[in-house]
Amino acid sequence: SSHEATFIPLCFFFLLINVFCFMSGCRTAPCDLVFILDGSWSVEDVNFEIVKRWLVNITTSFNIGQKFTQVGVVQYSDDPILEIPLGKFSSNKDLIKAMQQIDYMGGNTRTGTAIKFATDKLFGLSERGPAGISRIAVVLTDGKSQDEVMKAAEEARKKGIILFAIGVGPETEENELRDIANKPSTTYVFSVEDYKAITRIIQVIRQKLCEETVCPAKIPIDSRDEKGFDILLSLNLAKKTKKTQGSFYGTKAYEVTSFVDLSEATSLFPDGFPPSYVFVATLRYKGSVAVEKWDLWRIQTHDGDPQMAVTMDGLDNTVMFTTTSNTPNTIQTVTFSQQTLFDEKWHQLRLLVTEEDVTLYVDDLQMETQPLEPSVGIFINGKTQVGKYVNKETTVPFEIQKLRIYCDPEQNTRETACEIPGVVSTSSPTYDLL
Repeated sequence: SSHEATFIPLCFFFLLINVFCFMSGCRTAPCDLVFILDGSWSVEDVNFEIVKRWLVNITTSFNIGQKFTQVGVVQYSDDPILEIPLGKFSSNKDLIKAMQQIDYMGGNTRTGTAIKFATDKLFGLSERGPAGISRIAVVLTDGKSQDEVMKAAEEARKKGIILFAIGVGPETEENELRDIANKPSTTYVFSVEDYKAITRIIQVIRQKLCEETVCPAKIPIDSRDEKGFDILLSLNLAKKTKKTQGSFYGTKAYEVTSFVDLSEATSLFPDGFPPSYVFVATLRYKGSVAVEKWDLWRIQTHDGDPQMAVTMDGLDNTVMFTTTSNTPNTIQTVTFSQQTLFDEKWHQLRLLVTEEDVTLYVDDLQMETQPLEPSVGIFINGKTQVGKYVNKETTVPFEIQKLRIYCDPEQNTRETACEIPGVVSTSSPTYDLL
C-alpha cells in the first residue's frame, strides 16, 4: 500500500538521524585542523606528491564539514600560500580533490613565518575558534628553518593551538622540531628518515590527532599528565560509596555495595574513544561474586543494548571484552581464559585495545592477545555503568581502587601494577644493593 511505501523511507531517515546525531568517535569529533607543508626546493616534486597522498590518506578518516572536522592547508617556502582555507569544503570528496590539485612551489624554508600565517589567517579567521573546539596544526618540514620558529610557535600556543612537528630526513634539527611542537616532545614530535616513511606513521598520526579531539581531560600521574578518563571520579564514587583500605596499607579504595547505582549518561565520553587506548582496573571481589557473571564497566545504548563492556565471569573463569563493530548497531566480544583474577585477592586488570587487537594483562603480566574487527563510534545517548550483573540493573558488591581509560596506548608500557602486593614491576628501574 502507499502508506507502507512512505513509511519505509521515513523510518530509514530517522535511523540516519539517530546514527549521525548520537554516534560519537574520531570521525565526528569537531576540530579545526591545519597542515603546514614545506614546499622548499629540498623537498623535490616527486616527494611533494607523496606528501599530498599522505594528506588525503589522513583526511579520509574524518568526517569533513561544519559540525565535524574542518581542514586547512598552507604551503610555504619563502612566503606561505593559503592553499585551502579552513572550512572551505564541506565534503571529503571536494576537499580531497582540492588537495590533489595543490602545486609544488619551491624556494627557501621560512617555517616561523608559515606558523604565524596559519595562526592569523586560518585559525584567526575560523568562525568556530571561540567555540572551544580543538585547534591543531601539523607542521611537516625537511630542513632547518631560515627564520625564527620559537616565537611564532609560542604565539600559536597562547591562542590554544596544538602543534605537531614532523621532521623528514637528515637535514631537520631535533631542537627546532621541539621548539615548534607542544610538550612532551615524545607525543608531539616525529622524525622519519625520508618521505616514503611518512606513510608508515599515518596510523600513529591519526591516533594522536584523535586523542587531541576526543580526550580533553587529563589525569595527573607521577610527573606527567595523561589524557584519559578517570571513571571513579566521573561517577563520583567518593560521594556515593564508603572509603575502605585498598591493596596496600595507606591506599584508599571504594567499597561498592548493592545499594548504590553507579550509572551516568554516556556523555561522560562526549566524543567517544580514540582508535587505541588502555583500560585499567584495580579491584577485589569475594564470596559469591567470584563465581558470578558481571560487567565491571559497560556502555549501553538508549534502549539498554550493550555497546562496550568488560565482563568478569567467575563461572567460566573468563574475562570478556565487548566493543562496537564496523557496522553501527552490531557488537563484537572477545573472551580470555583467566584463573588469577578469581582468587578473591586484589588484582590489576589491563586491556590494551588497538585497531587490530586487544591484549589482556593481569598484574603487569601479559596474558593473551585476541584479534578485533575495526570498531565504530559509540552512541552517547545511552548510559555508562560500573559493577552491574550482566543484563541486569543490580549493582555487584566489590571493592575498586582504580578504574581508568588512558587515551595514549603508550601508557600501557608506563603503567605498573606496583599497587598489587607481591608484584615486582618490570618497567620501573631496579637498583643493585651494594
